[in-house]
Amino acid sequence: MRIAVAGATGTVGRHVVVAAERHGHEVVPLSRSTGQDVSTGLGLDDALTGADAVIDVTSVASTSAAASVAFFGAATRHLLDAEVRQGVGHHVALSIVGIDALPIGYYAGKVEQERLVAAGPVAFSILRATQFHEFARQVLGRASFGPIALVPAGLLRPIAAADVAEALVLIAEGTERGRHRGLRGPRDETLFDMVRKVIRADARRMPVLGVSLPGAYWRGMRSGVLRGTGHEAEAPTTFDDWLAGERADA
Repeated sequence: MRIAVAGATGTVGRHVVVAAERHGHEVVPLSRSTGQDVSTGLGLDDALTGADAVIDVTSVASTSAAASVAFFGAATRHLLDAEVRQGVGHHVALSIVGIDALPIGYYAGKVEQERLVAAGPVAFSILRATQFHEFARQVLGRASFGPIALVPAGLLRPIAAADVAEALVLIAEGTERGRHRGLRGPRDETLFDMVRKVIRADARRMPVLGVSLPGAYWRGMRSGVLRGTGHEAEAPTTFDDWLAGERADA
């Protein structure tokens, strides 16, 4: 198969490229660095020529609902329009477990993306997954204040981005369409413990203080609503396994 990967250089996208190539597929990475821009549609028609499927794992670094809806709305429309013109038969979108209960901020854009994909002209698959293991390191980067890390309270069921990528490639290969069974990690984790483990793995000394932040987003994070309901499939890689793999690759 010829599979185009939108967001190919991102947290999940780089793993999708590796997984698809490992499965023997011809991979077309879509990113600004390779001349495609999903926000404007630039370069998409040429890149999607002859593609059998598109796996969309694009993202935007914003917690603004308006910015997120604008980005995912534009990106999804441009991808679907180009897919129709080029005869692409399958659009695979990655979304997030639990966003129906928390359709705010960044998640508002994912809700809009799902709506457009499901109502669109291309046969689709949507896979929802929980927060990535990589989230802990991202939080640490934003939560470090001098020698101290102030970490918001959060209850998660994190998953390895590589496990999500493998599932997306299998969906692209398969014949099932529509909303697929969600995917979550194998074990509950608190964001506090995840960040503390990252600090230890990096051989750093930094006190970690837990904080309870206000607002609907952080209330939702504390509630565990983004962990899923238990009806999701469970990926194999624990947070500890993922950290050990990071150390082995260093």
